[in-house]
Amino acid sequence: MRLLSNPAKNNKVGNPVSYQLIPYAGGTHLHTRKPQSLTRTWAFLIAACIMYIPANLLPVMITRTLFGAQYDTILSGVIYFWVSGAYGLAAIVFIASFLVPLFKLAVLFLLVVMAQRGSTWRQHERAKLYHIIEIIGRWSMLDVFVVSLLTGLVQIQGFAVITAGVGIAAFGSVVVLTMLASLSFDPKLTWDSKQAQAVQENFENREEQAA
Repeated sequence: MRLLSNPAKNNKVGNPVSYQLIPYAGGTHLHTRKPQSLTRTWAFLIAACIMYIPANLLPVMITRTLFGAQYDTILSGVIYFWVSGAYGLAAIVFIASFLVPLFKLAVLFLLVVMAQRGSTWRQHERAKLYHIIEIIGRWSMLDVFVVSLLTGLVQIQGFAVITAGVGIAAFGSVVVLTMLASLSFDPKLTWDSKQAQAVQENFENREEQAA
């Protein structure tokens, strides 16, 4: 349904304008909140936590030289870059690949648990945390970009060959799942009490039954 103005023909300036509800074509339903927000967020969040384990245990980068092959996970790759003297690159990979995903998972877990309980604890700070993970979500694929860039550059130089390992696919899935969890979470739930959530659920149930 949508609200359209329907002014009378003899309506003068300053008189109230009447409105009417007109259904969208195709029977589209409007929701005041994201439907099943907590359920969907929990599903994506749990899946991201599961994929976070192989993302850190499986090799994300394979370096082949004349002396053999070296399989690096995220942390061993950080050590490899650090020992090689690429301190800036080691810091970027460590922050983007280890700290940022862990931070996003922890923040989303906190937001979902507090929202599900209808807690009023530090609502302003929780709202700021949600905006922070939205901002850093744009840089979540930075590590995948770094590995892809190194793969092309090192192969061009001819000293060695760097290829992406299966761990990079697991890491990419963690990034996608955390982004979906962030998009599924309704930030308005941060400001709702337990009673307000119950009223909202009853309202949504009545809407579904009426549809």
